[in-house]
Amino acid sequence: MKKLGRDSVLELVRGFQPSCVVIAGAELDVFTILHDRPMAAAMLARRVKGDVRAVTVLLDALAAIGFLDKSTGAKPLYSVPPAAAEVLAGTGKQCMLGMVRHLGNCLRGWGHLAGTVLSGKPAKCRPSVLGAGGDLASFIRAMHEISEPMAMPLVAGLGKLKFTHVLDLGGASGTWTVPFLRVNPGASATIMDRPDVIPMARRLMRAAGLTDRVRLVPGDFMKCALPEGADLVWVSAIVHQNSRAQNRRLFAKVFSALEPGGLILIRDIVMDASRTRPAAGAMFAVNMLVNTPGGGTFTFDELREDLSDAGFTKVRLLRRGLWMDSVVGASKPLGKSRRKA
Repeated sequence: MKKLGRDSVLELVRGFQPSCVVIAGAELDVFTILHDRPMAAAMLARRVKGDVRAVTVLLDALAAIGFLDKSTGAKPLYSVPPAAAEVLAGTGKQCMLGMVRHLGNCLRGWGHLAGTVLSGKPAKCRPSVLGAGGDLASFIRAMHEISEPMAMPLVAGLGKLKFTHVLDLGGASGTWTVPFLRVNPGASATIMDRPDVIPMARRLMRAAGLTDRVRLVPGDFMKCALPEGADLVWVSAIVHQNSRAQNRRLFAKVFSALEPGGLILIRDIVMDASRTRPAAGAMFAVNMLVNTPGGGTFTFDELREDLSDAGFTKVRLLRRGLWMDSVVGASKPLGKSRRKA
């Protein structure tokens, strides 16, 4: 960390300003629009149904920090530099538009952090300009954007997994289902997620050519019975949304649905005993504090205790990462009957 002083502290605290400018541009789809066609501020304001003065201020700020180019003249045109278009335009090859918008939703909660610390309750935030449905789409898109580059290397790095059917719990668009089926061509899968997410999974499975190997099950996995028949359950970036009590209930449900001898794999952040490392995990715990009633980041010992409580054995840390790329595995003993969740 930088040496603390007046200037460095103020520089750190002012860091929200460029973030908010870029997020606003992403929510208004400024980068996609201007990548398709450079425009004057007045024309873009009509396109986004915004105030001309306000749109001009936003565009000038984006140009000032290098996210847009601005031509000279009486009626300057704004355009998107190639590097920015790659990441922030909807057609960019490294597009992270969903994640930037999702971080904007997270930011609204972070702005109420002091109040959350006093009350212990998550912040009450309004949806973005995209609305609740748009925010959900941004979240699902964000999970795909952040996970897709690491999904295949991570799954392949777990070694040869013996399974015939994987249940991808809260599987979103199916980003992780794809590599599991690629490394095991004879296996099938079930993706379970909220009903409004299932169409997104259907589109990705169709694009991946896996429709005939994947069953899509709509439902809230915390409330509904889990699909049975899986000998591998993938719990990816879920446990941090829950309290430990909620995770124990979830693990009990997984244990009940899992075939004897089957395996649960949990991908998430795993903290050390101090809860300060990895540092990104400590910050992510704050994100869960302001956005969930009881979520957080957990140590391996806590996850092992909660998995053991549900009946799992052979709990081990299969992969230790510095972000949400640690993997914990545990087994359901052979001959174990289903437990009531």
